[in-house]
Amino acid sequence: DRFEAAARAGFRAVEFQFPYDHRATDIKARLDVHGLKLVLHNLPAGNWTAGERGIACHPARMAEFREGVQLALEYAAVLGTPRLNALAGIQPADVSDQTARATLLANLKFAADKLAERGIQLLMEPINTFDVPGFFVNRTPQALSIIRDVHAMGSRNLFLQYDIYHAQRMEGELAATLQAAMPHIAHIQVADNPGRNEPGTGEINYPYLFAWLDRVGYTGHIGCE
Repeated sequence: DRFEAAARAGFRAVEFQFPYDHRATDIKARLDVHGLKLVLHNLPAGNWTAGERGIACHPARMAEFREGVQLALEYAAVLGTPRLNALAGIQPADVSDQTARATLLANLKFAADKLAERGIQLLMEPINTFDVPGFFVNRTPQALSIIRDVHAMGSRNLFLQYDIYHAQRMEGELAATLQAAMPHIAHIQVADNPGRNEPGTGEINYPYLFAWLDRVGYTGHIGCE
């Protein structure tokens, strides 16, 4: 039903946070009926209903993460999804920063390699710790450091998903931060702050930022969260 609403509103592309409760062929049929392409969905992220927000930094669940990569690829093959987002997750209380980071790097390297075989980009996204306390990757410089480390491990198929709402809550300086990160950005998401509602409802100067993205030559999708 949301696909239909998006098409009626004039959109030609959509995101789908987690498609796994539906058959991929059913989703594809709905996309086709409404002339939409699916440009992004997430890897499986653990038990979302129970409050989990990804498992990529959980050392005890590496096998589950890797099974999720395979499932996501099966859906992407049917849906034609060109990029998948890996959520780092909330750092377990009994896991050190060093261990969480090493686990995340290993999982991202694995996923990036598997996706590269299919011509699909892997994304990672910083998420603010006001909405999701304890989320392991929460600032742009941290994400860029992780991306550089995965590249150094031999896999260059890892990119940044830059969510302007999360970045505003954690760091601000949005134009400067976007410009510094632009070589690594493959997808942008938007919502205003406070409230995570439509652009124009809050403090972020979206007319300026949208015009700025045009000026710097950003040609990717912008997801309206």
